[in-house]
Amino acid sequence: MGAPEAFTATATVGHFIQGHATPGASGRSQPIYNPATGQVARQVALADASDVGTAVAAAQAAFPKWADTPPLRRARVLFKFLELMNQHRDTLAAMITAEHGKVFTDAQGEVTRGIEIIEFACGIPQLLKGDYTEQASTGIDNWTLRQPLGVVAGVTPFNFPCMVPCWMFPVAIAAGNTFVLKPSPLDPSPSLLMAELFKQAGLPDGVFNVVQGDKAAVDALLEHPDVRAISFVGSTPVAHHIAQEAARFGKRAQALGGAKNHMVVMPDADLDQVVDALIGSAFGSAGERCMAISVGVLVGGVADKIMPRLIERTQQLKVKNGMELDAEMGPIVTAAARERISGMIASGVQQGAKLLVDGRNFTIAGHKPATPGRPKALAQPPGGAVASANGGPESQGFWLGGTLFDQVTPDMRIYQDEIFGPVLSCVRVPDFTAALDLVNAHAFGNGVACFTRDGHVAREFARRVQVGMVGINVPIPVPMAWHGFGGWKASLFGDMHAYGEEGVRFYTKQKSIMQRWPESTPKGAEFVMPTAK
Repeated sequence: MGAPEAFTATATVGHFIQGHATPGASGRSQPIYNPATGQVARQVALADASDVGTAVAAAQAAFPKWADTPPLRRARVLFKFLELMNQHRDTLAAMITAEHGKVFTDAQGEVTRGIEIIEFACGIPQLLKGDYTEQASTGIDNWTLRQPLGVVAGVTPFNFPCMVPCWMFPVAIAAGNTFVLKPSPLDPSPSLLMAELFKQAGLPDGVFNVVQGDKAAVDALLEHPDVRAISFVGSTPVAHHIAQEAARFGKRAQALGGAKNHMVVMPDADLDQVVDALIGSAFGSAGERCMAISVGVLVGGVADKIMPRLIERTQQLKVKNGMELDAEMGPIVTAAARERISGMIASGVQQGAKLLVDGRNFTIAGHKPATPGRPKALAQPPGGAVASANGGPESQGFWLGGTLFDQVTPDMRIYQDEIFGPVLSCVRVPDFTAALDLVNAHAFGNGVACFTRDGHVAREFARRVQVGMVGINVPIPVPMAWHGFGGWKASLFGDMHAYGEEGVRFYTKQKSIMQRWPESTPKGAEFVMPTAK
């Protein structure tokens, strides 16, 4: 495979409403940075309530005809969209690397996982089938069917600008809804390309709309009376807020929050697999994944066996521009995120954790290292260079190396809080029961893994752990498209998980119909509760 072509467009990223790209009416914008260089690459428009209203109005106008379109015809549009997404996979991946920073091969994998949801949505005729009971009572038949909600919206995070939107809009649109997507303003370009490809596939104007923006756009979607449901993926505080506001405005909510994913390592585990799994799942995508393993729970004497190997592998990480095909980890998405992660590392040291590898000391050719442990994020000046404490240029790009802690305890911030960066915290526990209790006591319940050769341990762990997605010798157990994604506890607000049959249920409402004909209708008024006769 040759070197991929980098995404270098400079045009302002706007909205996609009623089948056309538009700059919007607000006049607001903010810069989009290339995390590998720290330079401003382009601008993104920020919607106001007026822009959101225009998008919702377009979706509302398109809904009756699209909902009335037979599911098989809707599926045919999805099939054409699927073909176009496969053709443009590398273009989307290059956009993701340019604006998020994750390595190109990881971005390709993200696009592929999004494509798998589209493949699932192509089966919507089967997924929308209802149930039928003949002769539910004498002369009465009863059946149920599922119908679309109307205009639905999605608010998606920076870390998966292609995959997470695909958790939402293909299923919603296939089910007969119209959709308004509000992606992250940090890496918005993939959303516009997907909208354009969907239009090329034959999707009617107004069925899929994109509004770029910040909190103002989210608030407008929550408050708009024509938006029937909202899906969200992001931090737990915002997910909780989204769920509360959606309830206040009478909308369905599917709000996926934060995570603190543990990997329990039993003494009998294959240690080569364990080290590979911890390194890949903790540092892949610079740890900016809601399914990243950020806590290694080391049972018994296994810690002393693997810590030296973890130190060596963390120090050997190939951290470089994600467009280089041998890169294993790219930069952090923003300067502010890098400073926040550095502050969390400093807190771990202050609270007594043993810092074995310090990513704040990372250097890359042509750049100076970030100053470790600064108390607050520094301003981003024009041109993208990060200002240093003495006023001079510090480095180009938002770089941070892999960081490894040992002797972490549950009372520490680095254990309790989601760091969302390349930081692996290792906790030592005496036995399986202590490991299980540790995981179950945590406020988050998104993903978890257990590495063992013991079938009984694996079975008990899977049954008893209070987490929504569980891997047995699988470090990142992201479910396949037909199973659905979602955590427990503070990792999910709402009743239904994303995509899969749960997604179909979220984006549709059930209707029950009972029917009988005059020839079988008894004579006279009935004043008692109907029962089966």
